[in-house]
Amino acid sequence: MTTSPAWERFKAFKHTLPRTPRLTAARVKARGLDFAVWSSPPVAGTLPLCCVNGGMIYSHNLLWPGLAALAHSRQVILFDQRGRGASQVPPAPNASRIEFDAGDVVAIREALGIPRWDLLGHSWGGGISMLAAARDLSGVRRLVLASAVGSTGTWIPSLHPDAVARLSGAPRHLLASLDPSALLAADADLHAEYSRALYPAYFADRALGAMFAPPQERSITGAAVAARLRREGYDWQSDVASIRATTLLIHGLDDVLPARLADETGARIPHATVHLVANAGHMPFFEQPTEFFSTVLGFLDAPDRGA
Repeated sequence: MTTSPAWERFKAFKHTLPRTPRLTAARVKARGLDFAVWSSPPVAGTLPLCCVNGGMIYSHNLLWPGLAALAHSRQVILFDQRGRGASQVPPAPNASRIEFDAGDVVAIREALGIPRWDLLGHSWGGGISMLAAARDLSGVRRLVLASAVGSTGTWIPSLHPDAVARLSGAPRHLLASLDPSALLAADADLHAEYSRALYPAYFADRALGAMFAPPQERSITGAAVAARLRREGYDWQSDVASIRATTLLIHGLDDVLPARLADETGARIPHATVHLVANAGHMPFFEQPTEFFSTVLGFLDAPDRGA
């Protein structure tokens, strides 16, 4: 059996943690939709941390229990985005936009009665979180962008060839056989197939990538959002420049999403720090968990500006 140094690091890290906190499920009405929300127990003296998953078509299961180490020192809140997982599908799913997802983050905070929280977004969830923080200036104290997409869509055309070049054997053949131009259409089955084929390329440790697979999920809403972004492109530079939250951009140096995206986005956010993680790809919380969690928790626990 092929050994994976990253897997050994992850297992060793997990053994240092207490039992994973139990999540409590709830239904929350926001913006006319019924959202599925999960929360770990509150932690006195800390703000809740809302975690927004990426993948566009996936539920919160993409981040839990991967981020469970955060729940030992603060309340973690996760939710399924509109039309994904157990959350309600909007009336016109094909008209969905990522800006709607960003607005939902703000509305869910308000519906939960939380005056202020910290926000963590991974991958496309980082894009949603950027836009949410730009809208919710008083509601977001700290923002963590983990392996986030860039503030413009210029990286999208190179993702497919770069990912194919990282793979070998059957995984490479499978991904190379798929045409990314077909993703311009909101075909839920095709987006699900492509996401699973792309997944192994997200890991710096190829052996670890072969051990993991994303959930078997599909979403018409998520496919519509992803297809629109691919067709139309995007430019959020003015949005991120308006973010007031103190921000950490943490990004794997070996991510197929190039680390320069973190530098470019961080340069536009007024109070931002970039932390690059060596020997880690798109999932630094799996490949370098000790560094990832100590960096994120150190950032969240640091005194506020002017304190």
